Amino acid sequence: MAGKTIACRMLDAKKIRYTLHEYEWDENNLDARHVAEQVGLSLEHVFKTLVLKGDKTGVIMACIPSHKELNLKALALASGNKKVEMVPVKDIQGVTGYIRGGVSPLGVKKRYPLYIDESADVLNPISISAGKRGLQIFVKGSDLIAVAEAVPSSLT
Repeated sequence: MAGKTIACRMLDAKKIRYTLHEYEWDENNLDARHVAEQVGLSLEHVFKTLVLKGDKTGVIMACIPSHKELNLKALALASGNKKVEMVPVKDIQGVTGYIRGGVSPLGVKKRYPLYIDESADVLNPISISAGKRGLQIFVKGSDLIAVAEAVPSSLT
């Protein structure tokens, strides 16, 4: 099993129960459907983390079920922005410390506001990136919300 990531250490520090799941990742297939198949969960339980910039707040993050599309207007409203837009892929590592396909909502190099789809609150487990490609954390959705100080919102 791969070593613990910063995201894992954050959960450990808060005594949050989770499990780690390795999978075969493919540079040409970083989509969530592939991840869900590899870790044996339905798409509703596999969450992707997106990095955006708001016109008023600057960088924010959103964590949504992998099979859904982020509603930019809903996120803008939830985050107090007039509009939000995706951070370019080339800038993700500089902003978060993570590379595309391995962005975790936990352990980001600077703490940005995190908005999570409200469906996470009742799911157990949800799967999030552990902070590197090929490694997922399974954690109770409500525990993730608490440790990440995420704001549950209608985002899709």
